[in-house]
Amino acid sequence: MFTNLIESDSHRQEFKRRSSFFLATMAAYALILSGAGVASIYAYDAHLEAQSDDLVLLNWIPPVTPDRARPEPPRRAPASTNTSRAVSQPVRPVLYESPSNPTKAPDKISGDAQPIPPAPPNTKIGNYIADPVGPPRGATDCVTCGGNGGNGSGPTVNVDTGTPPPPVVVKPPSTLKVSQGVLTAKAISLPQPAYPSLAKQVHIQGPVTVQILVDEEGRVVSAQTMTGHPMLLAAAKEAALRARFTATKLSGQPVKVLGLITYNFVLQ
Repeated sequence: MFTNLIESDSHRQEFKRRSSFFLATMAAYALILSGAGVASIYAYDAHLEAQSDDLVLLNWIPPVTPDRARPEPPRRAPASTNTSRAVSQPVRPVLYESPSNPTKAPDKISGDAQPIPPAPPNTKIGNYIADPVGPPRGATDCVTCGGNGGNGSGPTVNVDTGTPPPPVVVKPPSTLKVSQGVLTAKAISLPQPAYPSLAKQVHIQGPVTVQILVDEEGRVVSAQTMTGHPMLLAAAKEAALRARFTATKLSGQPVKVLGLITYNFVLQ
């Protein structure tokens, strides 16, 4: 036991010695690093005295020179228009084509209005502007000459305003809808429907309404059940298709008739 106490005391001293050495080493390293950082700050030379406020031009940009105003072309004074002189053909100081002609492009593009009117056909050059009073020679546009150069041999359109329009014929409707009473009054034959045996066994009775379409000769061409018990509909429709009626005429013309027939099924 005494031996163990001696060993524990020796280990405690060894730990203290090592801790002191470690702390001393760390303090020495910290001192060295701090001194090196301070020395590097003092040793750094930023060359502040060499800096200046002068600007360095890296790219050369040429100065912008304003466009010179182009001089306006001299405007030619319009030639005098002579309207009092009787001429046989047009006269122009300058001959040029109308700008509306698609086959002739203008010589130059300008926004100024041309003071001289376009030269029509057969125009001669002169120092004034003049046009004949009548149509120019060779003109074929004539309202009263029929469009054939003034010979009057063109086609003529005659408009007859004295003939009244034909009367409008109103056709009567092809199908006439009548009431049940009117349809029954026109009946020639109304066969009674056969009572279904199954409906008799379960004591089913009541009215069945059928809509029919009668053609111009009085025959039923179609039948459609409207109301009634489902077990009675087939018998009523079959009887309606066998019915016959007199022909119905409207304004003297035979027409189709649309109406209703009611069959009342009653158990005896």
